[in-house]
Amino acid sequence: MTDDGRLDMIHRLRALTVQLDLLGAEFAQKHALHPTDLRALIGLLDRERAGEIATPGWLAEHLRLNTASVTALVDRLERAGHVRRDRDSHDRRRVILRVTPAAEKLGWDFFGPLFARASAALESFSEPQLEVVREFLGSMTDAVESARSSEDTEG
Repeated sequence: MTDDGRLDMIHRLRALTVQLDLLGAEFAQKHALHPTDLRALIGLLDRERAGEIATPGWLAEHLRLNTASVTALVDRLERAGHVRRDRDSHDRRRVILRVTPAAEKLGWDFFGPLFARASAALESFSEPQLEVVREFLGSMTDAVESARSSEDTEG
């Protein structure tokens, strides 16, 4: 691929990211959420979908916030009925964060049409093509995460 081709791909990713950000901002505004609150909910949902436990410490690291900020964020989300704090059955000192079914429903009601459109768009691709797309998106996600990490260490 030429440099122009690579640049075109990056611009297309940026355009997609902007559109997703705008849609997320619309959802956040409609439901009186701060953008960080929405990122927290998405992170918690992704963590749960992966079968992993989310704790306040994990959320602080994920969002790059201090523990006091995460406590305030979780308090807001809990008051709004979007998350709940559960005690770990194996270690009662540990708190597990979970998105409530009501919050999941809000998300599906709003983002459901997008998922339907995206699923329909994927229908035109073969399974081998989709595997290439999965690999590409994983590589791009890793590149962005790596850039974020290097910014932390470079000051």
